[in-house]
Amino acid sequence: MSKKILLIYTGGTIGMQASDRGYVPCTGFEQLIRDRLAHSRHGTLPEFDLLTLHPLIDSANLNPGHWNKIAGQIISQYAEYDGFIVLHGTDTMAYSASMLSYMLQGLDKPVIFTGSQIPLSELRNDALDNLISTLQLAAFHPLPEVCLYFNGRLLRGNRSSKVKATGLDAFDSPNFPWMGQVGIHIELHERLLLPPGEQAFCNPEFDPRAVSILPIYPGISAETTHAICSTAGLRAVILRSYGVGNLPDQDPGFIQALQAAAAKGLIMVNISQCLQAEVAQGHYACSAVLNDMGVISGQEMTQEAAFTKLHFLLAGCDDNSLVQQQFSTPLAGEVDE
Repeated sequence: MSKKILLIYTGGTIGMQASDRGYVPCTGFEQLIRDRLAHSRHGTLPEFDLLTLHPLIDSANLNPGHWNKIAGQIISQYAEYDGFIVLHGTDTMAYSASMLSYMLQGLDKPVIFTGSQIPLSELRNDALDNLISTLQLAAFHPLPEVCLYFNGRLLRGNRSSKVKATGLDAFDSPNFPWMGQVGIHIELHERLLLPPGEQAFCNPEFDPRAVSILPIYPGISAETTHAICSTAGLRAVILRSYGVGNLPDQDPGFIQALQAAAAKGLIMVNISQCLQAEVAQGHYACSAVLNDMGVISGQEMTQEAAFTKLHFLLAGCDDNSLVQQQFSTPLAGEVDE
């Protein structure tokens, strides 16, 4: 039986063309894809349909409501296709891949994000290879989870980050092995795949005000900390700390601002600014104070995975204390068991 894949085109560089105003969405993108693939061996590619979101999303303009639109298309057409490919802009692709891993728990078919650094409309591009490889992965390989494919690397969606602005190898998985790689052969590391689970799809309403990020830097003030932590509608804040979770514990105003936020019931999660790191809260004395406040260790989570997980949990629960308890439990392989 032939396989059929749904491509969901959300926007991004892959579908753009040059203009006097820079790259803009091109017209006739589906025909462009089919024309480019006509030069490939059709016997090794599945059938596919292309669905285009309207309006298209420049990924720099992504907001939580867009996750509902993407997930909604997959949920509503899940039974009709053997796999799904989301064509997405690179700037926020890792955020969307992370969020959909939570929204689409218990998958039994692939959902793979990809895109490109150079548009498909250009003579020299990375778009065609990413597209062909992703079509083959989605149709012919057992991938029952949300993944991200780029430049020969197959990554778990909620372990991925964009690490290069202009390199063709733009994405990596800093704290988790690649799920596979595509070279002369397609090599899939099946031992890394999530075990089968009960299907638990959901499409909750997100509050874009609910989660914020507080970067730690030399000289951060109590006033800045208080301003961020007292934002209207805020329920959780991610501390982007140094190294293994350290911050300036000798600044009493800064620490008092954090303590006041914790006392109000604000959820705080501690992740590292380092690309490769695992938070070890209390390993150094300067982070021990966070344990006293009830700050949650984000362990080895990426910023994208922590940010979207908080949004996901908060959308389904009004009780901050319960969300705080739930956060450390893995949902879709975003942290080690």
